[in-house]
Amino acid sequence: MVTEMVVKESLTEEMISGGAALVSRLDQAGLEVSGAFWFYESESNDWRLIIVSPHVHSEGLKAIYTQIQTVLRAMPHDQPKVSLKDITVLDASDSLISLLKVAIQTGKEVSRIRVARNMINGRLIEDSLIYRLT
Repeated sequence: MVTEMVVKESLTEEMISGGAALVSRLDQAGLEVSGAFWFYESESNDWRLIIVSPHVHSEGLKAIYTQIQTVLRAMPHDQPKVSLKDITVLDASDSLISLLKVAIQTGKEVSRIRVARNMINGRLIEDSLIYRLT
């Protein structure tokens, strides 16, 4: 019998610091961020930085991604950065956001709350690091 083993990608300190710095910079730039967190997707063995904005519906995804890219480009070179290819923008009404809000809500500050191997309303949250969920 052959067993296939998948090694989970690690969430590095550079990713954690870069995500926190980006959320702070987005706040300074005036982009309303109601949620921000790293989320592990087991199917792709990949970490995604999820950015949630209530303005996705009114302004559109392209406008939000453009604002994020502008902030990323302006970040100091000595600061850990996140690549735009690792970011997913979601509307505040997305089902994943609603699910996570059942269990966790933060204030406006940038937190670092780890949620790993937890079931929320029957869905397994393999791993995540939450900066903000309001």
